[in-house]
Amino acid sequence: MRRLTDFLLPEVPLARVACLRAIVYAFVLVDVWALSNDVLRHAMIPEFYAPLLLPRLLGIGPVTHAGAVLLLALVTASALIAMSGRLPRISGWVVAGSFWCWMFYSQGYGYVAHDHMALMIAVLVLPTVGAAGFREAETSRAAGWALRCIQIAVVLTYFFSVWSKWVRSGTLAEWANGAVFVWAIMRRGTPLITWTLSFPWLLVIAQWCLLIVEILSPVALFLKGRWLYLTVGFFMLFHLATFLSLGISFLPTVICWAAFLPLERVLWRLRPGLAPHQTPVPPLDARS
Repeated sequence: MRRLTDFLLPEVPLARVACLRAIVYAFVLVDVWALSNDVLRHAMIPEFYAPLLLPRLLGIGPVTHAGAVLLLALVTASALIAMSGRLPRISGWVVAGSFWCWMFYSQGYGYVAHDHMALMIAVLVLPTVGAAGFREAETSRAAGWALRCIQIAVVLTYFFSVWSKWVRSGTLAEWANGAVFVWAIMRRGTPLITWTLSFPWLLVIAQWCLLIVEILSPVALFLKGRWLYLTVGFFMLFHLATFLSLGISFLPTVICWAAFLPLERVLWRLRPGLAPHQTPVPPLDARS
């Protein structure tokens, strides 16, 4: 029981939450203005609204133009306040409610992007921590629980895709031995990847490698130090490669990988003036 408690509620510096909040809420602004900015256009086609399960249960109807504008203003204002660290619970809950509603409308018109799952969990759990400053080296289990929830959501983004492949293909072997990558490259491949169409056996190997990586993704929850940083770096390179070769960014999930990193140590090394007084900055590969 003790081990389970330490796993689900690890002691994490409050400064780490402060850093993650700044990153997550800043990205929420980028997301609603640049990535999921289709809600205003969806207001013009209410007849195509096909709500997901939760909006259906809550009775949320199609978005109107006025509603979309108001929602965008609410997400923007609350995210700016939350990013500054002021009123962390109030502003954070407003961000969570308005951003979730925004995503209901973004994903409720025939397309669902699973790359937003970890980000939606992040805005939901960060307000539970309360006040946290960049100088606070004090540890908190509440902070650890919030980060652990985000970490679990990140790895489940990959692990759940295995289940999706299984359901759609019948067996995982059928998916891995199929022509999924060929189809993707023919649809949206760049010159960096189209040459592989001449070597279909290579794409089959790549599909098996992807499947194995997705199955093993939960291992990241148990890694520490250099092994953890290597794992995070691997996934960053993977998403960079998929963006350059197929135009698939997965940026919301990429941002949430920051929940695995000792962000406060990086900040304190870059900005020594923000480090807690009389507290030495631990090495980045410290096992904590």
